[in-house]
Amino acid sequence: MKKVGLFFGTFNPIHIGHLVIANHMVEFSDLDEVWLVITPRSPFKQKQSLLDNYHRYQMVYEAIKDYPKLKASKIEFDLPQPNYTINTLLHLEEQYGSDFQFALLMGEDNLKSFHKWKNYEAILKNYAIYSYPRVSLGVIPEALEDHPKIQHIKAPIMEISSTFIRKHHKAGKNIRTMLPEAVWKYMDEMNFYR
Repeated sequence: MKKVGLFFGTFNPIHIGHLVIANHMVEFSDLDEVWLVITPRSPFKQKQSLLDNYHRYQMVYEAIKDYPKLKASKIEFDLPQPNYTINTLLHLEEQYGSDFQFALLMGEDNLKSFHKWKNYEAILKNYAIYSYPRVSLGVIPEALEDHPKIQHIKAPIMEISSTFIRKHHKAGKNIRTMLPEAVWKYMDEMNFYR
């Protein structure tokens, strides 16, 4: 049975920070694969800066095509909105349950507020969580700090954000070094975030 880490994000756009984390998690833990699950554009929150689902999927696909242990997933595109992680996990379980064992990848910043997630106890009961360091305020609740289902992986701290990239790309700054080459090309050709 393959162990798959699920890395959720809007990936708007995917950048080298995402790639470093995803690759580190699959290379330096017992995970066999990491699936980058692209969060769909919510019909309730039409954020101007959030690119269409297909384009964000395409950029993730382009970014990881040379990394056989990383996969792009659009599983959430077909689920009812607003969607919760627990629903995605149950859906994946139904579809692939016998072949894959799923785990969540989560930055420490999200771990700090994890107890506020819908059905977080059920997630913790049934799935492992692989946490990676992030620079953020607050503390990890004591109950989660030494939880047997949570593994803290010492991944590099990546202080790059998609927001920073979009903002400065629009302002005409050269942010090319922060993106996988294929993502930069796609973004540039499509004239995104200008």
